[in-house]
Amino acid sequence: MKSYWFDNIAGDQREDHDSGRSVDPEYLSKLGVLYRHCPSIEIVDSIASERSYKNRDEIIVSPEKMGSAYEDKVKMFFNEHLHEDEEIRYILDGEGFFDVRSTEDEWVRIRLVQGDLIILPAGIYHRFTTDNSN
Repeated sequence: MKSYWFDNIAGDQREDHDSGRSVDPEYLSKLGVLYRHCPSIEIVDSIASERSYKNRDEIIVSPEKMGSAYEDKVKMFFNEHLHEDEEIRYILDGEGFFDVRSTEDEWVRIRLVQGDLIILPAGIYHRFTTDNSN
């Protein structure tokens, strides 16, 4: 996991958009964003049990699996939104970015790779995109 302030420079959402200003994981924690590297699904299962999660789904975001719908779906995921419940995401394969709104109304970009787990609190504005390797 790597977190930093989004640079807000126009361009493909899948680019790094790294401003060069890192964000400390402690700051993410103050926003209610929890991160953990989980090298096995058993660790994810344990966290899900501890937090009393009832539902689980798996989505594969790739051009190979989504076909012609891929580009539209990636753009849809990048629309800023929030949820009434917390959201947990575990990266089984590949890489991607979650952007979360800070208390100062700026985007923090969080790069996640295989084995990374993120929990977003209810009510936080966020968006998701794959990286430039799709």
